[in-house]
Amino acid sequence: MPRGLGAVAFAAVGLSVTLTLLIGLLGPSAMVPRLPGPSWQPPYSLDLRPDGHLVIAMAAAAIVLGGLGLAVALRSRWGPDPRLLLVAGCVAAAVAALLPPSGSADHLNYAAYGRLVTLGLDPYAVTPAMLPGDPVTGAVEEWTGVTSVYGPVATAVQALASLAGGDSVRLTVFVMAAFNAAAFIATALLLHRFTRGDADLQRRAALLWAVNPLMIYHLAAGMHVDTLAVACMVAAFMASGAGSGLLLGVGIGVKLNAGLVALGPAWELRRSPGRLAVVAGTATATVLVIYGLAGPHVLDQVGAASRKVSFGTPWHLVKTGLQEAFGPGAYSAWIQAGSLLLLAVLAWLMLRAAPRDTAPMIAAVMVAAWLFAAPYALPWYDGLAFALLAMASWPALESFMVARVVILSLGYLPAREAMRPEDLLWLRTVVRERVVPWSLLALTLVLACWAARAGARARRRPASAAPRP
Repeated sequence: MPRGLGAVAFAAVGLSVTLTLLIGLLGPSAMVPRLPGPSWQPPYSLDLRPDGHLVIAMAAAAIVLGGLGLAVALRSRWGPDPRLLLVAGCVAAAVAALLPPSGSADHLNYAAYGRLVTLGLDPYAVTPAMLPGDPVTGAVEEWTGVTSVYGPVATAVQALASLAGGDSVRLTVFVMAAFNAAAFIATALLLHRFTRGDADLQRRAALLWAVNPLMIYHLAAGMHVDTLAVACMVAAFMASGAGSGLLLGVGIGVKLNAGLVALGPAWELRRSPGRLAVVAGTATATVLVIYGLAGPHVLDQVGAASRKVSFGTPWHLVKTGLQEAFGPGAYSAWIQAGSLLLLAVLAWLMLRAAPRDTAPMIAAVMVAAWLFAAPYALPWYDGLAFALLAMASWPALESFMVARVVILSLGYLPAREAMRPEDLLWLRTVVRERVVPWSLLALTLVLACWAARAGARARRRPASAAPRP
């Protein structure tokens, strides 16, 4: 690929990140929820109250430019020194922590759940709607009547932020943003160290995480708890023995679905029963202690969420069809069974095609298969796959993941209905509910066909031939 095209790609990545940060800097809008609290407290913005059309257009541009730039940059043989990319990504994450979160209103839910803990209430049994007059729980815009779906470790971080923030939503969110930025930067540093000794791999790792404009958009600027789980899982691959098991358990304590990552180390240690027993035993004990201490309701909302179908996935089309044919409520069992079958098929096809069977590769395949098969998925869930691919290095699968997160991200604009301009309702009714599910369905079929052909070629390849990523 020509050097000039590579330079353009990196410029597009930089412009995408700039647009993302600018959205937060402009202040409350259709992309940025208002944060009640004294204006002198962080995070800070210009408080310009920009028009909804403008910030949504900026977000769309950030996603498209970021996706195209990232895809081309990953294919380019030219690129800046990986250390420069690492520093740039860490600086962007730190700046994002000083700006109001953008892209969703989930951080208001996090603040509310932390507030419930500090008030002596169980966020797994009490909803924010039960305390409407409270200055923090009353600020929740969405999911007011839903208990926490997040793991006890995430809830502990939210509670610590609430202790520091008190009645101020603004300060509570900033403390959570500081934790989030620290996790994002720690992951970038760990990936840089994991790929040491190979500048090309380090550059790819930085592109897939540190300066990945899609991950900065969702995880750094969007401030989702997934960042904490990713940091724990990446650290687990760089630890050993009981330390690895402990980190795996803590990661699962942030979000339960992060447990798919544990299949990677389990596969790699299958020929070392003693080491496998230590890692698996430590991880299991850690998870049991964490979830056991959280009380009897800790998994209530997880069970309810497992039966949901998000608008942006292909399963929304299946749900609509089943409801039209058999009436409301007739879809849940069929979709759950279908998603598990699809997960198994995609995982099998990709494992056959995988260029190597290292722990990060196995984990990346399993997480990618889950993301493509899950009935309920949001674009920030993909952060775990990108971090694992930064360790595994499989360019073909990386391309599919970039395409997937771009499509799904465009379906969740503005991802906040409170201030969406009325004339942009089509973003939900047309793009999110129709265009995105059909596009992801097509992408899933292409992925399956590609993996089947790649797996067949791998089986025909002579044993002495070196596999190509």
